[in-house]
Amino acid sequence: MMIKPVFLTLLIAMSSLAGCLGSILPPDMSDSKTRDSLVIAYEVKDDYENPDENPQVLSDFLSAELGMDVTLYPITSEGAIIEALRFGHADIAFMDGAAAWMGWQQYGLGVLAADQNSDGRTYYEAHAWVLNDSEMAEAYLDSDDSTDPFALLQGKTSCHTGWLKSAGMLLPMGYLIGSGYTNVQGNSDDIASLRDTITGFFNENASIPESGTPYYNYGGAVKCLSDGTGDVAFATGSTVTKYCGNASYNEDWCLEMERYVKLPAFGKAPSHPIMYNPLKVDSTKAAKITAALLSLNDSPEGLEILSDVLNTPGLVETNAEDHLGSYGELVQNVPGISTYFNDKYSIEN
Repeated sequence: MMIKPVFLTLLIAMSSLAGCLGSILPPDMSDSKTRDSLVIAYEVKDDYENPDENPQVLSDFLSAELGMDVTLYPITSEGAIIEALRFGHADIAFMDGAAAWMGWQQYGLGVLAADQNSDGRTYYEAHAWVLNDSEMAEAYLDSDDSTDPFALLQGKTSCHTGWLKSAGMLLPMGYLIGSGYTNVQGNSDDIASLRDTITGFFNENASIPESGTPYYNYGGAVKCLSDGTGDVAFATGSTVTKYCGNASYNEDWCLEMERYVKLPAFGKAPSHPIMYNPLKVDSTKAAKITAALLSLNDSPEGLEILSDVLNTPGLVETNAEDHLGSYGELVQNVPGISTYFNDKYSIEN
C-alpha cells in the first residue's frame, strides 16, 4: 500500500529534474522563437549635434530589416575593430581600406560590401600629375611606346600628399618598386627605409609634408607642382579638377587646366569596406546581412542613412579579393609596411 505515495514522490522529483534540464538547454533547443542578433563595431560619439548622424538609426534600420536584435559595439581605433571581429565581439564593421587589407591578410577577415564614391565607384585611382612642358608629359603624349614617362621621373622632385598616404605615397612607391624602377634603400623590414627609397629615386628635395604645412594633402601636392617646387605630384585622378577646374573657385596658385597632364593610373585605393569574420559568421547569416545592407540603397530612409551616417551615396556587394587585392599587390612592396600596420593597429600576434 506504500506504492502510491512513492510513485507520487518519484513523479514530483522527475518533474523538478525536467524543469532544471529545460533551463540549461541551449536557447535554440528550449525556445525556437529566440531572435538572432547582430553586433556592429562602430566608433560612437558621446553626443551628436545632428541626430541623423547617430549610427543608432542604422542599427534600428537593420534590426527591422533582419528581424534581429542589432546593437553597436563601441570602438576607438582600427586595431580595436580588427580585434573585435577576430574574437567575435562584433559581427561586422566599417573599416579603412588599409586596415581592412591587414585584417584580410593576417586574420582572414572577409568583405561583404563596400561604399561608393560620388562617382559610383568603390575605389579611386592614383595618378602622377606633371606639367605639359615636361619631358614626362612629352613621353606620355608622343604615342611612342619606347618612351616611358615613369622612368623619366628618376631624379625629379616629387610632391607627396604626406607621409604614408595611400595615393600620395604608398601606391606610387609600391608601383615604382614592384615594377623595377627603383630598389628599396635600407632595411626592407623597416618603414623608415621608404624615405631613403623616395629620396634615392627622386632627389633630396622630395616634398613629404607634415599636416598643417602648405604642401600637405592633395591640394598641397598640386600646389607644389604648380608653383614650380616639384616636377610631379602624386594624387587622385580628380584632384586637379577639384582645385583648379572651376574658375570661380580655383585656388590662387592654379595654372590653366591644359597645363596639367595626368599620367596613366598606377593603382587603385579601395573605398571603405564592410568587414566580417567568416569563422564567426556563417555564410547564411552573412548573406542575410549583405542583403539588408544593400536594401539601404532602395528607400528614401536608407539613402538618408547612407548619406548622414556612412557618408556615401550607396553600397555595392563585393569580396576581399576583388576589393582589396590590387591595392595589396602594390602596398606590400613598400618596405616594412606589414610591421608598420601591425604597430599602427595594435595587433598582437
